[in-house]
Formats: sequence, C-alpha cells, structure tokens
Amino acid sequence: MSLRVIFMGTPDFSVPTLIEIVGQGWDVVACYSQPPRKAGRGMELKKTPVHEAAESLGIPVFTPTSLKSEEEQERFRAFEADVAVVVAYGLLLPQAILEGTEYGCLNGHASLLPRWRGAAPINRAIMAGDKASGIQVMQMEEGLDTGPVCMSETVTITDDMTAGELHDRLSGLGGDLMVRALSALSRGGLGSTPQTEEGVTYAKKIQKSETRIDWSLPAEQVHNHIRGLSPFPGAWCEMDLGGKKPERVKVLRSSLVEGTGTAGEVLVAEGNRLVIACGTGAVQLVQVQRAGKKAMNADEFLRGSKLSIEHTVS
Repeated sequence: MSLRVIFMGTPDFSVPTLIEIVGQGWDVVACYSQPPRKAGRGMELKKTPVHEAAESLGIPVFTPTSLKSEEEQERFRAFEADVAVVVAYGLLLPQAILEGTEYGCLNGHASLLPRWRGAAPINRAIMAGDKASGIQVMQMEEGLDTGPVCMSETVTITDDMTAGELHDRLSGLGGDLMVRALSALSRGGLGSTPQTEEGVTYAKKIQKSETRIDWSLPAEQVHNHIRGLSPFPGAWCEMDLGGKKPERVKVLRSSLVEGTGTAGEVLVAEGNRLVIACGTGAVQLVQVQRAGKKAMNADEFLRGSKLSIEHTVS
C-alpha cells in the first residue's frame, strides 16, 4: 500500500529523515515546520533547515505558529494523509492533529525511552555520562514522549564522543529507521510496545545559566559537561589571556588525564597540552574557541595567549 505522508520537523537533525522518506518513494503531500525567524547580523528572516529542504524537493510547506485553531486542524485533515511523521518539530500537537490521519503520528525521538523524554535528549545523555543512546520510532500520544515504541536502534556513546557527533549519528540512523517503520506500516505489520514507567527521566531544554564550567566538580563530570554541550551552545570558562579583563573561552573538546591541584588551576600549558585541575582529577582541553574566533586546537591557542601554569581559570 502506498502511503500519503505529512512530514513535520524543524532543525537539521530532521532533514535526513525527510530526504530518506522522499528517496524511498513515499508520497509526502505536505511539510510543516516552524516559522522563519530573524537571524544573522542583518536580522533577516531565515527559513528552517526542514523548510529549505522541503522546498528544494517541491513539497508545499506550512509554518503555523500554532495548531490549536479549527482552521489549522481542518487544513491538516484535508490532506487526507495516511500518517504524519514528526521529527523535532517543536510545536505542541493537539489531539485533533494526533488523530488527523488514518494511522496517527509517528515520532522519531533521539533517546532510549523512557529515559530522556523531552527537548534535549542528546545533550542530557552525554552530560549524565550515559554509555548508550539511540533513535526510536514512537506512536505519539498527548503526553510528553509517552507513546508506545515501534522500532529502536541503539548507539554506543564512546568516552570522548560529543553531542554533535551523537547528533549526526542518530540523525542518519533516524531516516533509515523511519522508512523501515513506514514499510512495516504499509504492510500492516508495525507493532508497538508500551513504555515502562521505570527509569523515566526528562531532558529539559539547555539553559544558558548551566553552560559555565564548574571546575570544583570531579574531572569526569567536567568532561561530560564539556562534550555534552559541544559544539552548541558550548561549555565555557573565563581565562586571563593578557587582556584588560578575563576572556570567555568555549571548550569544545576535552579528555580525562591524571593531575592534582586546586580547582581551576592550570597544571600544564605547553606544546599541545593544556591541563586544568578539577575538584578531583584533571581534564586536558583539546579544542577551544575564543570569542569571535574560529575553533582551534590547544597548541594553536597557547601560541596566541599568555596563559601559563601561574594562572587559574574560572
């Protein structure tokens, strides 16, 4: 059976799923994405990555600010779609939308549910030191990521993997998993398993207030914090680099190393090694980014700064 599909997504994470669905020949009759927003120095309206991808594929795009009105719900139903595919859309779906297609809404979610329901599952998994994550296809309900799981793929989180790397891995897997789910649905063979209520955690949105590095924490927690926020929004600290005041520096990559000292103390600052003491243990800063500059490895950064073992970062 050929399926008529409505796709709903916003960021670049969602794009591979849209492209894979179209590439496999499914009929995407409409795409929903968040409205264009002002961005850049000129503050010009910028379309979302999904919006741009859908237009390039010749798919009509709709960008309502809400789906709660009867008018929007009627337009959604008028497509007479068999199923809606939702990947990081970012708008609340009322019950009328969840029931607006024959088979409801399938959601591609980047965690192993019920762990990390919510907005930032990739970041939170790494920040918590999880050893595995995954991508799942879930039948959507009104609750926050509470629906039964239809298909799942697990990914190992390696010791130095960043949120950006996990994002890209899960994004690619998500497209493959969703087209397999659609194939099973078209054959009448897409089953599902209810989520357990054991082990439920919530991945709240990352706040700016939690991005500053706390060097008093154990080294493993500092390392997880850094890689869980890399490359965006980026964990940061302040360093005395020879200017009139300390400069904010993002830390994009780190590794765990041996070392002991006062929290924030620079233990090594030579060659390609920049080692900072934590509450217990130490981390080596592998890649950093000064404000307004490109990302650079530690050796390049040290050559252009006056940071030394006499300094403390904060």
